[in-house]
Amino acid sequence: MPATTVAVPAGTPTLEVVDVRHGMFGVHGSGDTSGYGGLVATVALPGPSERPYGGWFDEVVDVLTEVLDESGTGFANAVESVVVDRGELTLNVRREHVHEVAQALRDDPDLRFEVSLGVSGVHYPHDTDRELHAVYHVVSVTHGRRLRFEVAAPDADPHIPSTVDVYPANDWHERETFDFFGIVFDGHPALARIEMPDDWPGHPQRKDYPLGGIPVEYKGATTPPPDQRRSYT
Repeated sequence: MPATTVAVPAGTPTLEVVDVRHGMFGVHGSGDTSGYGGLVATVALPGPSERPYGGWFDEVVDVLTEVLDESGTGFANAVESVVVDRGELTLNVRREHVHEVAQALRDDPDLRFEVSLGVSGVHYPHDTDRELHAVYHVVSVTHGRRLRFEVAAPDADPHIPSTVDVYPANDWHERETFDFFGIVFDGHPALARIEMPDDWPGHPQRKDYPLGGIPVEYKGATTPPPDQRRSYT
C-alpha cells in the first residue's frame, strides 16, 4: 500500500503509515489462531524530527556531524534522518555508511558509545525498497547515554556491511538476524545460521513466513564428532 501520513499533536514526529495489519500477526490463508483475528492495527514509522531535539540529543548530532563532515563522508550523506520519539534518539543511517557511523560513535571522545547491545531485525513487507531493517542499540558508559541507529535494505538486495570489527559483540547478533530475517552482513567473519539447521528453508521471523498450517519441517539433528564440526576461526 502507498505510504500515508497521520496527523499527531505538536512536538510529536509525523507518522508514516506503511501498512494496516488485520489480525494479530497479519496472517493470510492458514487461519489466525491467536483469538485476535478481528484486530486492525496501523503499522507506522515516525518521520524526521526538527531541532531542537532536546537534552543531549542536539550535542550528539552536532558532534557526529562534525566528525563525519571532517572525514569527507558528510553527515547528510550518511544519515537519512534524525528521529526523536518517546524520549529516544534514533539515527536512520544509509547502509553504505553504517560502518563509518558506528566507528565515529564508538571512537570520538565526545561520543564514546563504546558498548553495543546487539543487532536485531525487523521486516516491513510494505515499506517499499526498505523492507528489511537492522536495528542497533549502543550505550556510552562514559557519558551515561544510549541511542539507536537503524539501517534499511530492500528485499531484492538484502546486504548491509558488518559492524563486527567495530563492535565484536555484534558477531552472533548479526548471525541471528541473518538466520531469522535473511539480512546478509557483508564482511562478517563467519556468517552462518546460528539457531536453525543449515538447510532450513526461509527465514522464520519474516512476515511472509508461513504461520501454522504447514508440514513440520524439523528433520531432527545430530552432533558430529569434534573434528568434523564447523570452525568459525
